Parts: sequence; structure tokens; C-alpha cells
Amino acid sequence: MKPKQEILDRTLYNKNFLSLAGNGSSAVFGLINFALLARTFNSSVFGEWIVYLATAGFIEMFRFGLTNSALVRFLSGADTEEKQKLIGSNYAVGIVITLGIIVILYLAYFIFRNPIVNSPYKLFFIWYPILAIVNLPFNNAITILQAEERFLEIFYIRLLNVSFFSVFLCLNYFLNWDTSLDTVILVHLVLNLLVSVGCILKKWDGIAYLGHTDKHSLKTLLNFGKFTTLTLVGSNLLRSADTFIISISPLGSKAVAMYAIPLKLTEMLQIPLRSFAAAAYPRLSRASIKNELGKFKWYFYSYTGGMTFLFIPIILVGFVFADIFVLILGGREYLNPDLIPGQSTVLLFKIFVLYGIMLPLDRMTGVALNSMNKPEKDFYKVLVMVVANIIGDLIAVFIFKSLIGVALATWLFTFIGMVLGYHFIDREINLKFSMIFKIGWASIIHYFCRKPLDNE
Repeated sequence: MKPKQEILDRTLYNKNFLSLAGNGSSAVFGLINFALLARTFNSSVFGEWIVYLATAGFIEMFRFGLTNSALVRFLSGADTEEKQKLIGSNYAVGIVITLGIIVILYLAYFIFRNPIVNSPYKLFFIWYPILAIVNLPFNNAITILQAEERFLEIFYIRLLNVSFFSVFLCLNYFLNWDTSLDTVILVHLVLNLLVSVGCILKKWDGIAYLGHTDKHSLKTLLNFGKFTTLTLVGSNLLRSADTFIISISPLGSKAVAMYAIPLKLTEMLQIPLRSFAAAAYPRLSRASIKNELGKFKWYFYSYTGGMTFLFIPIILVGFVFADIFVLILGGREYLNPDLIPGQSTVLLFKIFVLYGIMLPLDRMTGVALNSMNKPEKDFYKVLVMVVANIIGDLIAVFIFKSLIGVALATWLFTFIGMVLGYHFIDREINLKFSMIFKIGWASIIHYFCRKPLDNE
């Protein structure tokens, strides 16, 4: 077989590539959706959409963080009977949490109706309880498929979940349907429901094992999940705290919309991070369970270093062409220096581009700690990051009234998390920092020049 064809075939059937394709395709359509909505609505209404998504994402981390990470880890080393019990127990926990959240939100809405209706969070209280029901099956399916390393099926789920929504938004924008934001959300909910129904029909979501729920599996998942939940909520808070704090500051909804443009970049950078982390997590977990320290270190070094090197050209392109990316993401309105006096969307974008170099090590330290059954250490790391971020944000928006200050606080908390996470892992398995770059670079060169370094 010719070398180029060999590389192509190996890539198309590679689990890392399929994981990246799943996250990447959904992110590309998500980017299209973002750009269309930014042009469909004015900055104030678009800011309400951003607040709705950010708040929903925060709650989603709580819902699925309690058991999903634990499910992936323990399914990696379970036999058939154990798998059925774990999957059923995970589904049961998901149903209970979802119902609890629905009751709390609707009670709050009816008790505090007037202040909620007059706040940026009105859409969240009205629509999120419905979203929580319709997206439960397909989110469970993604977790189970990740544990089984069936990334092709995950690719199908992610693609269907966003592509049809993109089609609707394109028709709405180019045909001037002039639909309201509530209508857009309603269409989004219907499409989520259709994807979940498909997952149930394909028997990917695990609802068939709900009857296998048992106390031991519940205890296993919840003991591990009590830390991963807090960690995932904290991780989401790291991304959404900026939006929350800006939304209640004197800067207002326009500042939320402006900040959302460069913040979208961090979501784009999260695509390869999530993809490679999803592929690495089951492998690191198996190596940890089997006490294969050498293999565990090799996975950590190769994934962390490989992603860092892959990020360098992305960062250079993003920095040099920052104004073009802002134009593509938000339109000419966000290039206007008078949108919010004293604030610059392009400068914000450049700051977020440069901070991306720290993300691979920060993300992989968290993945490694959970794989080693040390979720509490990952929680402590994220807790310190959240505190640093919130303090920095409050100082930036209420004292200096500066979005640039908020972005710089992001730099600070990410650096703290990167150093602290590496320290925790180093205490457990005695790492060598230079090996991240040595093995990371070697794995990239080896992949494109010869056979893979492992039997991927």
C-alpha cells in the first residue's frame, strides 16, 4: 500500500480521529449556528441566547457529571453483568436528578415570576426543564459509546444533533422568516427529541438495562461521582462565570455578546481537547486499573505533548488573523470600537488565542487524575481555579469595568490549574516534564511517517 494511502486509511479508522470528527463536526455546525444567530438578532437578544446556553451548560455538567465520568471509567474494566448494572444505575440516577431539577426550576419560576421574567435568565427557567427531558437519552448514549470506544456512532449522534438546526437557522436567516428567539429554542428542543428517539430505537442509550439497577453499582458510581460532579460543575463555571458576572455588571447584555465572540474561540479550542481526552480516558483508565505504570505515563506524555504541538499553528493563525475571525464569528458590528467604549473584541480575541497554549496540559492532568481514581485531587485543582477566576472577574468588571481584565483573569486561573494538576500527578507517578514534549513530538512524527506507536 502506498504511504499516503496507508496514512489516510489509518487516520479514517483511528479512534482519535473519529473522536475528533465527532466533536469537530458538531463544533463546525455550532460555529455556523453562532454566526447566524449573531446576525439574526441584535446584540441584546443575542446576549439572552448566550445566557440561556451558558446557564443550561452549567446545569448539564451537574446532571451528567455525577455519574458519566464514573461510568466510563468502570465500564472500561467490567464484565457483561457488571456493565448492565452500571448502565442501568446510571440511567436511574439521571432520571432522578432530571426530575429534581425540573421541580426546583418550575417552583422557583412560579414563586419568583416577576424578577425572573425581567432578568436575562427568563428563557432558561421556561425552556431548560423541557431540554433536560429530551436530551437525557442521547447524552447517556454518548457516555456508553465513549466507554466502548465506539466513536463512529458518537460522530453520527453529534452530527445529527446540530446539522438540522443549522439548516433551520440558514433558512430562517436567508429567507427572512423573522422568527422569535422562543421559536428558535422550540425548534432546537424538537431536534434534540428526535435524536434521543433515534438513540432509544438503536438501543444505544441503555434504557433497556434500567431494571438491572442495584445498590452496589449506585454506590460505586456516586462515590466516584461526588467529586467529578463538583469538578465538572467547577470546570463549567470557569467558562460560564465570566458570562454570569458580566451579565449582572454595569457593562450589560452588549458586553455579554461582545465577550461571547472571543469566548467562542475557547470552545473551538476545546474541540480537539475534548476529542483526544475522550479517546485517552478509557485507555488511561485501563492502564491504571491494570497497574501498567509505563503505559499510563506514555499515554499521558503523548496526548499532552501531541496536543500542545498541534495547537501551536492554530494559535499563530488565530493571533495574526484575529480581526478576520471576529468578522466571521460576529459580523462588522463587533469590529466597531464604539460598540462599548474602551473595549476591543479583537484584542480580547488575541488574548484568548494565546492562552490556548496552556489548555492541553491543564485538560490532560484532569483526565489523568480521574483515570487514577483520584477525582478528589482534580476537584481541589478546579476549586482553586474557580476561586481565582471569580475574584479576578469581580475586580475586572466592578472596579476596572474592563473585559480585558476578565480575559487576563482567565490566563491566571488556567496557569494555576496547569501547575497544580501537574504537581498532583507528579506526586503519584513521578513524571518528567521534558518527556511531554519529547514523546509528544515523537508520536506525531511517528504517526505520519511510520506505523502507530501502539495498536490503535
